[in-house]
This record gives sequence, structure tokens and C-alpha cells, in this order.
Amino acid sequence: MRLDQLRIFLTVAQQLHFTRAAELLYITQPAVSAAIQSLEEEYSVKLFHRIGRQVEITEPGRFLQVEAQRILDQVALMERGLRELNDLQWGELRLGSSLTIGNYWLPDKINQFKRQYPGIFVNCTLANTEEICAGTATGLFDLGLVEGEVQPSLESSLEQDIVGSDRLQIVVGKSHPWFERESISLTDLSTTAWVMREPGSGTQQRFEQALCSWGIEPTELDVILVLSSGEMVKAIVEGGVGAAAISELMVHKELQLSTLRAIPVVDNRTRAKVPAEIVRPFLKLKHRQRFQTRLSKVFEQMLTSDTHQLSRVATS
Repeated sequence: MRLDQLRIFLTVAQQLHFTRAAELLYITQPAVSAAIQSLEEEYSVKLFHRIGRQVEITEPGRFLQVEAQRILDQVALMERGLRELNDLQWGELRLGSSLTIGNYWLPDKINQFKRQYPGIFVNCTLANTEEICAGTATGLFDLGLVEGEVQPSLESSLEQDIVGSDRLQIVVGKSHPWFERESISLTDLSTTAWVMREPGSGTQQRFEQALCSWGIEPTELDVILVLSSGEMVKAIVEGGVGAAAISELMVHKELQLSTLRAIPVVDNRTRAKVPAEIVRPFLKLKHRQRFQTRLSKVFEQMLTSDTHQLSRVATS
């Protein structure tokens, strides 16, 4: 069994069409058919049913599809590792990041890395926290960066380290009744309309956790919009519709321009009336058992070094 046979088989299994597979692989259809036939004859199995012009994968074919993909993934990792031995002059770093981190915190880190290793291609995918956790667990990303919680089903697979943090601010636009107020109390939260992020968002997870810690059920709030983009949430609230919990990184410019106002929340459950802040960590994720490339180790060390420097400054 050769690697080129496995690549041909996987392409046919994905396309369920011999001609399309041949076109994608830039080889002839007879060469595709010959590779599949050779595998079938060698192991005395039927990998595909050919019913007229239709192609259906068989049970042995489905088994081989899973194992072949695993083998080729491992080969790709080996090839990456060998290439990276050349003083990190070239290679690819695959990052997955939740939206707030990717848009506002991570670019400086990537710039710092690229200044030191200009030949490295950084491939960064942005999605919500749930998707980044899942992608890191399946090997889609070398490292994941999220501000939400890891799903319990993935905790045993993913190692987590804190590499930064930010705060969520309760913000409103100029036409909102809260805009001129010095602060609001916890009981005020249920008296206005809210614009929220979608389930699976780290921002939404942390805000709901804060509400519960304050004795407020998230269902008590009047949610009028649920959006999958923090930028869209910001724009809607800036236009005067409702309030929102947004990362302070995201609204820094708007707060300076006074198109949005961050309203402090006071915990009025006690006589002390202390500020009710929402601080959330930025988590670096990596798989506990998957092979870690040298590139990802170097980038991870850079993030960890920055975190330690910040800790020393904070305690000095």
C-alpha cells in the first residue's frame, strides 16, 4: 500500500466520482481506477459500489477512509516537522482564535512573531469559542486562543493556560437613558433591552456566568437581538438600540469618542455597594497528546513569556 494510492482513494471517497477525483489530482481517470482496483485486489475487499454512474462507498471503504486520513495527517505532521528543522526559516503555524482575541489582542502577538521569523506563514482562523475548542481537539489548529470556557467533553483532551485577560463593559449609546448615569445597580439590568452574542460565544458565556453570580437568571433580561458578530453588536448599540456587554478592547475608540459610554455596575446586595466587574481570562489551548510542532512551541513560549512579564510588572 502506497501513500499515492491512499491519496487517490481519499479523493474518490470525498467526491464519490472517479472523473472529478482525477481532475482534482491532475491524473487520468484510468490511473484513478487502476489505483482503486489494485487496493481492492490486494486486500480482497470492495471499496466502492459502482451502480451505473453512481459511486457508493462500502463498509470496508468507510473503514479505510478513516484510517487513511489518519495516516496522511501523520505524514503531513512529519513533513512539517522536518521542514521546520531548518532554523525556523519557513513553515506554517496554524492558529485558531475566538473573535475578540483574534481581532484586538492577537495581531500584536503575530506581528512580534513575524518580526523574529519572517519566513513563517501564519494561518489564523477566527470563529467562536466552541468552534475553536473543537478545531483544536481535532488537530485543525496547532494552538487555540479563546476567552470562553472549554466544553466539559473536551477538557480531558485540551491543556489550558492563561495568557492574558480583559474586562467586559456594559455599554450604551448616546440616546439610551443610562448614558448620563454615573452607575447602575444589579436590579437595573432587567429594566432595559439587550443585544447579545450568539450561544457558543466566549463573551456570551462570561456575561451569563456573571449574571448568575449576581443572582440574576439570563432569561430575566429583555433580549431583543442575538448576533454572531461583536462588531455588529457594537454598531447596533452605538445606534441607540439597547445595552450590551462588550470587551473593553473592542470599544476603546468609541469610548474615547464618547459615541458609547461604559456604565459601571454596582452590586447593591450589600451595604458596601462594591463595583460588579466582569473579568475574563484569555486561554491558550493545545492538545494533550497530539504531536506539537517546533513552530507552535516557539509561539507558545512567546505568549507565556509575555504573560510572565506582565505578572512581574503587576507585582512590582
